[in-house]
Amino acid sequence: MADRRWTVVVVPHGPGGSKTLQLSLRAVKIVAGIAATLVLAAAGLGFTIVYKSVDLSRLERLERRNHALVEEINRAHLSLTVLQDTIEAIAARDQKIRLLAGLDPIDSDVQQAGIGGPGGPVTEREILLGETASGQRALAMSMDLSSLVRRANLVAASFDAVVDSLESHKATLERTPSIMPTMGWLTSRFSRQRFHPIHHESRPHQGIDVAAPIGTPIVAPADGRVIDVRAKGTGGYGMMLTIDHGGGVVTRYAHCSKILVKVGQRVRRNEKIALVGKTGLATAPHLHYEVIRNGRPVDPWTFILPDVIVD
Repeated sequence: MADRRWTVVVVPHGPGGSKTLQLSLRAVKIVAGIAATLVLAAAGLGFTIVYKSVDLSRLERLERRNHALVEEINRAHLSLTVLQDTIEAIAARDQKIRLLAGLDPIDSDVQQAGIGGPGGPVTEREILLGETASGQRALAMSMDLSSLVRRANLVAASFDAVVDSLESHKATLERTPSIMPTMGWLTSRFSRQRFHPIHHESRPHQGIDVAAPIGTPIVAPADGRVIDVRAKGTGGYGMMLTIDHGGGVVTRYAHCSKILVKVGQRVRRNEKIALVGKTGLATAPHLHYEVIRNGRPVDPWTFILPDVIVD
């Protein structure tokens, strides 16, 4: 079979003769193949140039991001150091407050709030972070932060215990008859045996006597509830009232000229409850004041605190 050929006639626009070019099918295929190869090579080169340009831009952005991340880690490390110092200061103050609240201080080893147990498998995150210095710092900071959180929780729990203890002490102090119920002069102390000025014989004196003018206010020495009011007290007490302060503590006020409260009434420390008088067996106006704890008379003077402490 004869080889197919193409004849190409080139006719110039200007003067000159025409030219004739004969091409075989094989030559046409070779030229087309070379042209296609050149086109593909140019396209591949263009794509490579564009890809490299995008890849360089992405790399520069990653480098800037990594630099910003390192700076942020440094700032976080400084903040973590400040936080650690703050928790140390709070823990030190907590130790002092625990002593004031009547609680034992927390052991220094316990304050570290350590944890333990079998270690699990290393995670992919830990492996990736461990490949760079900044990643290793981030892991270390994460561990430090977890330790600080545990210590903060321990201090918070300690503060809760302190608050509970102080609240308990506060309630106890509010019920303790710690102030003098009236202004005056101490004329007779608590005694197991005292010569009675009227009966002229030795008898127990189960309270203290405070001399004061008739009408001098008598105040509650602690919070409590009035449980007894008598216009004529038995045993020479005269006009008398009794207050239950809770915790087994009861106080009694005798020889009053007037009682200002009634049975069942709640009273607060320093609240006026009666007036000094000389009802019952009394040689002169005074308050006979008793403190009974768990059913037994005790010396009221042992409960009275200095004014600077009570106020």
